[in-house]
Amino acid sequence: MAGAASALFLLDVKGRVLLWRDFRGDVTSLEAERFFTKLVETENCNAASLLLFLHRLIKVFKHYFEEFEEESLRDNFVVVYELLDEMMDFGYPQYTEANILSEFIKTDAYRMEAIQRPPMAVTNAVSWRSEGLKYKRNEVFLDVIESVNILVNSNGQLIRSDVIGALKMRTCLSGMPECKLGLNDRLLLEAQGQTTRGKAIDMEDIKFHQCVRLARFENDRTISFIPPDGSFDLMTYRLTSQVKPLIWVEAQVERYSRSRVEIMIKARSQFKERSYATNVEIDLPVPPDATNPKIRTSMGTATYTPENDSILWKIKSFPGNKEYLLRAEFRLPSVSADDGAPERKAPVRVRFEIPYFTISGIQVKYLKIIEKSGYQSLPWVRYITMAG
Repeated sequence: MAGAASALFLLDVKGRVLLWRDFRGDVTSLEAERFFTKLVETENCNAASLLLFLHRLIKVFKHYFEEFEEESLRDNFVVVYELLDEMMDFGYPQYTEANILSEFIKTDAYRMEAIQRPPMAVTNAVSWRSEGLKYKRNEVFLDVIESVNILVNSNGQLIRSDVIGALKMRTCLSGMPECKLGLNDRLLLEAQGQTTRGKAIDMEDIKFHQCVRLARFENDRTISFIPPDGSFDLMTYRLTSQVKPLIWVEAQVERYSRSRVEIMIKARSQFKERSYATNVEIDLPVPPDATNPKIRTSMGTATYTPENDSILWKIKSFPGNKEYLLRAEFRLPSVSADDGAPERKAPVRVRFEIPYFTISGIQVKYLKIIEKSGYQSLPWVRYITMAG
């Protein structure tokens, strides 16, 4: 049957089988030891789903054993077999949440109780959340974080521009709440007959946590879900529309002689005045044989880091629509032009964070929490843009 795994093998660095669980009885351990050369037969399973399962399996092992090593597998082989039996049934992945599995499979296998009832999450359709959770203060924290990746050439032309966004949540909610999240998604606003001028955005490559009801989202673009307890990534997305650099950096190099060079860096913020960037770091590469740099800045501090062959300019707070300067003068060994090799120019790197700001214009229109007990909850939303 397509989609089912025949067996799961755990190998050492030399390719020898440490432990294995046979799910379907149609392979042997010898086939695992020569899997690099084995020809692929008909009816392959879904490789992507199994890779995801293996990734989840390693996370569960690390949750139980702290370190995922050969010795930890040998010392805890009883727990390993217990986990494999619960996480996969007849070759199909089942429960892969470590916090759910740890409720009835204990790390110390020798002291497990004789009778253990599985948690409600195992017998329920919601495998990522246990029932009976209670909090004195019901709160939801949602962080909208966007990472900006921009590459500009020496002529000031934009070569690459993309934005990677993530909605990270931390929930402290009692019971089994139903959450509904609304964004200024262009397709959603058009479906509702609302105007899309202004702040509507087009998101691409959207990936959701398993708790999101995909059928509901595909039908009316509503993000509806029963959240896991604690922290998790609700969704990620990507924007490929061109965006201007939030902090524009210009570099000028002046050679006054064979051994004296002066660099001037001009950094200008290109966002609104009411916003500000924090923890700004501008990494300026210098020649590896530079000595005795003299650095002056109009704002912040700059230090020469010879181990990285660069000058690190730090500005704690960079308001919008501002411009700051850095001048650095340093010495080079005196060599003739004939002996000099072509100079390798490394890029200037900029790192920053801008709170309460998103470059894409994404907005959380609403975040509703509905629970049958009818308690009141407090949703908190925060926006952050940072350099990728």
